[in-house]
Amino acid sequence: MDDLTNRAYALRRDIIEEVYRSGTGHVGGDLSVIDILTVLYFGVMNVSPENWTSPDRDRFFLSKGHCVDALYMVLGEKGFFDKQEAIETFSAQGSRFIGHPNTEVPGIEMNSGSLGHGLALGVGTALAAKMDGRGYRTYVVLGDGEMAEGSNYEAMMAAGHYHLDNLCATVDLNRLQISGKTEDVMCSDSLARKFRAFGWHVTEAEDGNDCGQLLAAYQTAAAFRGKPTAIIAHTVKGKGVSFMEDQAGWHHGVMKPEQYAQAVAELEERAQMLTEAQKAAGQQAAAGAQKNAERQIPAEEKTTDTEVDNPGAEAYADVPGKTAAGSRESAADKRKVEASHGK
Repeated sequence: MDDLTNRAYALRRDIIEEVYRSGTGHVGGDLSVIDILTVLYFGVMNVSPENWTSPDRDRFFLSKGHCVDALYMVLGEKGFFDKQEAIETFSAQGSRFIGHPNTEVPGIEMNSGSLGHGLALGVGTALAAKMDGRGYRTYVVLGDGEMAEGSNYEAMMAAGHYHLDNLCATVDLNRLQISGKTEDVMCSDSLARKFRAFGWHVTEAEDGNDCGQLLAAYQTAAAFRGKPTAIIAHTVKGKGVSFMEDQAGWHHGVMKPEQYAQAVAELEERAQMLTEAQKAAGQQAAAGAQKNAERQIPAEEKTTDTEVDNPGAEAYADVPGKTAAGSRESAADKRKVEASHGK
C-alpha cells in the first residue's frame, strides 16, 4: 500500500512537470485520477509491455480522455515507453503524445476524448471475453461530468442485461467540471442508485485518493459474480497541490513560474513526509517483532537454562505450570523437609 501511495505522489510530480513544460493539460483532473490509475496499473490489472499483444491481457479505457496527461505518466512508469519523452514533448508539434489518448502510443487501447464513449466500448470488450471464453477483465474510468452523456446509460443497461461481471467502471467523482460544480451543471449525487437500477453491483470509495480504499474496492469487484461493478471514487480535483484542490479553474489551467515552484515544493514535502512516516512505522514494527520474539523463547532454551541453574530441576519437568524458578523453589523446599525429617 505504501508503495502505491509513494508512486502516486511521484507521478503527481511528473504530471506537474509535464503540464508546466507544455503550457497545457488538464492538471486538476490528472491529480484527482492519478491514484485510481496507479492502483489499477500497479496493483490490479494484468497488463504490461511484456503481455501487450496477448489476447488474455486485461483491457483499460480512459473514457475521460482529456486526462491522458496522467495516463502517459503511468504508462511510462510501467515501461511502455520512455516517460521522459512524454514529459518533454507532450502536446508539442509532431509529438505522438497529443492531448487525448491515441493508439499510436504503446499501451493505449482506444482513441478517446469525445466523452461518453468509453463505457460502451468497455461493454463490447467484456462481452467479447465472455463469448470467446477468455478470463481477462475490462476496466473503464469515467468522469462525473461525463456521466451527463446519455450513451453511458445505454451501456449501463447492456452491461447489466448481459451480467458482465468481468467489467468494472470507475467514476472519478471530483464534483467539478470545466463549467463549474457538477451538481449545478447536472447533479451526480444519485449515480450509485442509477448504476444499481441498471443491475450493477456498486462500491463507494469514500476517499477515492486513498490507495488502500481503492485497492480493496477493486479486489471486491474482481470477486463479485453475476453483475458488473461500478466503483464511485469520491476524489478531490487538484489533489496534492493546495492552490489547485477543489478549484474548477484548474480543470484546464496553466501554471505561472511561482505556482509551479509551489506545486513542486508541496509535492516533494509530501513525498518526504510519507517516506519518514513509513520509516517510523517500519522501525516501530521491527521493535514490536523483537519484543514478541523475546516473549516467546523456545522451550529448548528454557530447559537448557534450567538445567544450568538447577541441575535437580528435571524432577519437576513434568509438573504442569512449573517454571525454572518454580522448580528451584520446590527443590529447596524438598531439601528443607528432608533435613527436618533427618533431625
